[in-house]
Amino acid sequence: MELGRYRQQISAGFGIAIVGYTSSFAVVLAGLRAVGATRAQATSGLVVLCLAVGVATLLLSRRHRIPITIAWSTPGAAVLVSAGAGHGGWPAAVGAFLVVGLLVVLTGLWPRLGALITAIPAPIAQAMLAGVVLQICLTPVHGLAAHPAQVLPILLVWLALTRVAPRWAVPGAFVATLVVVAILAADHGGAPGPLLPHPVLTSPRISWPALVGIALPLYVVTMAAQNVPGVAIMSSYGYTIPWREAMAATGLGSVLAAPFGGHAINLAAISASVPASSQAHPDPARRWPAATTFGVTYLCLTAVTTALTTLLAVAPVDVVGTVAGLGLLGTLGSSLGAAIGDPQRRTAAAITFVVAASGVTIAGVASATWALVAGLVVQRALLPRTQTAA
Repeated sequence: MELGRYRQQISAGFGIAIVGYTSSFAVVLAGLRAVGATRAQATSGLVVLCLAVGVATLLLSRRHRIPITIAWSTPGAAVLVSAGAGHGGWPAAVGAFLVVGLLVVLTGLWPRLGALITAIPAPIAQAMLAGVVLQICLTPVHGLAAHPAQVLPILLVWLALTRVAPRWAVPGAFVATLVVVAILAADHGGAPGPLLPHPVLTSPRISWPALVGIALPLYVVTMAAQNVPGVAIMSSYGYTIPWREAMAATGLGSVLAAPFGGHAINLAAISASVPASSQAHPDPARRWPAATTFGVTYLCLTAVTTALTTLLAVAPVDVVGTVAGLGLLGTLGSSLGAAIGDPQRRTAAAITFVVAASGVTIAGVASATWALVAGLVVQRALLPRTQTAA
């Protein structure tokens, strides 16, 4: 019986780690490339993010004996896609990542900063996120039009698994993508490039446009869409997150990863529910080994990430991006639902969504930041002050 429970813990932690990795791998890669990273720099970012996620998860889960899991910021990566390469290029983006990590640490030390994030109305924050991920979710459509022979099999695998095993639909699509890319690589004589991890160090540059256009929305989304929900999800299973220590671990992890291209790590949100639930163990006090397995799995994934990016580089961008779009469909749906749920804030949320989805850059500032500004201004103009503050 005890051996069976041990296998259950390992299975829960390993399974959700693989699901999380394969579901968002392409999103992070696309986000880092969008803000100016070369293929080597983006690969370096993925490698150090895997390392940071694994180490932070192991430290927190083993120290507190609760199933705390850490993840990279997938919504944050979507923000990077929306932001694009701005003034200062990749070094400025790295500087923005560094600032985000410092802000997360400061949030743990200074509660008022966290209160400012939670003061942003949920419909506005969710509408901004929906607008940002929309562009990525359209990739499968563009990919199907441009490369039907490669993209159609991926979509069919995803659809079939969505019907019979929804949790494994995106990982299955990821595997289908690897098969498609392997065939392309064989036709082109292989996949030239590095196979072993090779971190690339970039000197950060602090740029005002990058701080406003990348750091601000990345910080807001990481906190509002990951850390705050992550605490709530763990609380629903009876666990109290050590807030200051968790913010210190994820913030410092982000700071250390930033010069090597990592954009941000944070508390896991949706994926946190598996190690924290009875799927890991009937006894809540004995579920933390599932989180430990999760962390160890990410450390192992650190070793294969470079080889995966080398293989995927053979395929057209839209083919690889298909998995990213499929992986964010759930985020798009839930964000849109939360954005329009309050009729009184629906207009402000719609404005926020439209501005974020536009992808425009004004005065060097990306659309995600302008979306927040527009939504808050419209809400302030349309609602009485008492309702605006609610």
